[in-house]
Amino acid sequence: MECEQVRRQLADLLTSGADGADDPGVREHLEHCAACREEAASLEQVWSGLARIPAAEPNSAAMRARFASMLEGYEHGRDGEHASALARAESRARWDRFNGWLSRWWPRQPLVQVAAAAALLVLGVAVGRAGRPPAAPAPDEIASVRSELREMRQMVTLTLMQQQSASDRLKGVTWSSTLEQPGNEVVSALLDTLLHDPNVNVRLASIDALARFADQQQVRQGAVDALQAASSPMVQIALIDFVVGLRETRSIDTLKKLAADPSLNDMVRARASQGLDRFGAKS
Repeated sequence: MECEQVRRQLADLLTSGADGADDPGVREHLEHCAACREEAASLEQVWSGLARIPAAEPNSAAMRARFASMLEGYEHGRDGEHASALARAESRARWDRFNGWLSRWWPRQPLVQVAAAAALLVLGVAVGRAGRPPAAPAPDEIASVRSELREMRQMVTLTLMQQQSASDRLKGVTWSSTLEQPGNEVVSALLDTLLHDPNVNVRLASIDALARFADQQQVRQGAVDALQAASSPMVQIALIDFVVGLRETRSIDTLKKLAADPSLNDMVRARASQGLDRFGAKS
């Protein structure tokens, strides 16, 4: 197996978890290739470090000042780009060298790219906090940085929930519970996971994650729809408890069908009957 093939599969290897969905040929290659083994170790550090990154409440004044300085330098460079053909050639050469170095360092898998970007963003915020001036920050600046952090965490969550690996999707669903003020995209992704994810554990986790949005009509209706379509006894029982706990009367007809279906698991039928009793309805 070639190094390029192995590096394209490193993210799947590092995040396969309990699925074990990795290629034995990759592990065999890593045993004999020091360069690929070193890159795998680097990616593993980025991935494991992301989960340990604390939510920051930064003062972004110093960070914005450094950005303004960099932007000013860039503008000066652009204004003088016609001054010397030699300067342009040297600048292009430096940029090509930087791109070459970045392409060797930057991970090739989209999932790991997002994780690395999130880690770098939070690291930059932390550095900004360390070098902040004594003056009190403007409230709108703090709110802006907090918003950027929330958006980055939400993007990582949505990316995880779209991965092929069930362990990655489970991690994304679990992480959604830690988001502050998650957007409609997260709720929609959780509902889609509940209805369509092939892994039972991921669907069960999505039910727990959706509990915080139980006041939304789309979530309540989505739970009823999922109960009608569910085939796993574990998922059926969890959804019965969910809709009964919400006192969602739109689920009564479905509960009656479940309670009367002799082909279903006995525990599912019993739980459906108990739910009907709580609604005061006859099976």
